[in-house]
Amino acid sequence: MISLEMLGYYSDEPDTQRYPPLFGFFYPDRANFIGFVSNFGSRRQLKELVAAFRARSDFPAESLATFEFVPGVGWSDHRSFWREGYPAVMVTDTAFYRYSHYHSQTDTPEKLNYPAMARVVTGLQRALGLLARQSTGVGRAAGPTK
Repeated sequence: MISLEMLGYYSDEPDTQRYPPLFGFFYPDRANFIGFVSNFGSRRQLKELVAAFRARSDFPAESLATFEFVPGVGWSDHRSFWREGYPAVMVTDTAFYRYSHYHSQTDTPEKLNYPAMARVVTGLQRALGLLARQSTGVGRAAGPTK
């Protein structure tokens, strides 16, 4: 399962990205990337999706497999899939960690970066196409079957 959670807010300004404690030591301070997040049980699917996204898009991407209790990690639709034992990955602009208008009355359309969001969506579409072709063998050279 892939959960799309907030894809539209980006900034190249320094110090526009926040994180839970300690994570800021390892990730950028600019809110100009898309994040891919999973629990440890979905780590393989996370790695595959991020690799496919990076192969098909030049949009900056960061990834994290971590504990579900980290604030924000399990706060979207993917959580119910984890609870039932299904692998799931959240794709996010990090929501409230960068966007002060998240879930408020001031969250209005003009605050979003539509060109950046389009690049993310196009990258995801291309990444999912690549993963689909890889899983079905479509587009691969013919070779021995087992």
